[in-house]
Amino acid sequence: MRSILEDFRGLEAEDFPAGDLLMEEGTSTGRLIVLVEGTVDVFRADEQGGEVEIASISEPGSIFGEMSMLLDLPHTASVRAAGPTRAFVVDHAEAFLRARPEIALPVAKLLARRLQAATTYLVNLKQQFQGFENHFGMVDEVLESLTHQQDEEFTPAEELPRDPRL
Repeated sequence: MRSILEDFRGLEAEDFPAGDLLMEEGTSTGRLIVLVEGTVDVFRADEQGGEVEIASISEPGSIFGEMSMLLDLPHTASVRAAGPTRAFVVDHAEAFLRARPEIALPVAKLLARRLQAATTYLVNLKQQFQGFENHFGMVDEVLESLTHQQDEEFTPAEELPRDPRL
């Protein structure tokens, strides 16, 4: 992920002290955050008002906010600086990605890796709990939903010229 940092050169990185929220679950900011250095904790709120930690991330070049921005939905998790943290913050991420399409492929690869990990996990769960009649039996339905979900409204932004060699 370090190579993605090169795509953001020219932007000024921001410093966040320990405890600062870089992104809050349930809000819509249109932001894209790229970790330069430090560690962030990714978490979600639980039903009792507490927190469930999803991950602690310190890999430079890690990206946050891309799902929310691409799907035009609120953030699905919060991101908090675990210690002193430095990150690029792109406030108008969609416009930024449109102006710099070379960054779209690394973001797409990141999303594909996350989807592959989630799908692999669900397949393993399905194999472990096959035949269960309780909530574990729903893994099959979740996996089916993930593998066949497509946006019916998808249309290319513009028709690209066809390559005459094809």
